[in-house]
Amino acid sequence: MFITWLGQSCFKIQSREVQVIIDPVSKASGLRRPRVANIDMVIVSSPEFGLEDSKTETLVIDGPGEYEAKQIFVKGIPIEHENGSPTDTIYWLEIEGITIGHLGKLNSALTDKQLESLEGLDILLVPVGGNGVLDAKQASEAISQIEPRIVIPMHYKISGLKEKRDSIDSFKKAMGVNGTEKAESRLTIKKKDLPQDDMQITILEPQ
Repeated sequence: MFITWLGQSCFKIQSREVQVIIDPVSKASGLRRPRVANIDMVIVSSPEFGLEDSKTETLVIDGPGEYEAKQIFVKGIPIEHENGSPTDTIYWLEIEGITIGHLGKLNSALTDKQLESLEGLDILLVPVGGNGVLDAKQASEAISQIEPRIVIPMHYKISGLKEKRDSIDSFKKAMGVNGTEKAESRLTIKKKDLPQDDMQITILEPQ
């Protein structure tokens, strides 16, 4: 399985048989919008992510509930925002026997119910850039609660992004990551290769 980061909370996940896009960014973000015309499944955590160019046979998941298609299992878990803005969704996925948690635009501590739904995650995609999503300190607390095997940060400042976000440096400091460590273009992972002891922090270069 390959996991590629496209900026903000947008990821492309490729398994042997299926291609999935999570949160396709809009042109208004300042980032390049991914092509979703030939994608098998699009998962949306927030109403801001449009789907105008998806093909009719693309499965679109855009809210809480449980879904299964093409040997992929998805569970959507609601986020109720304190300011009364529309409900967003965080997701639990299982692909090729690997469980992935995507925290979308989470901006507050996880509830007990949300933590229960995310129990036993292999890979966690977590916002770290503050300014409307979890900041570095809040992200590190969520990671400590979930205890995934691999952590991939998202929603932080990158070139071209119009939305305000903190840089990745604060998160690296909070997690004790070597500041000179080079970002990877994508994560290539099989279930048998998941770390068994120490948690792995993987910084991805946006593609």
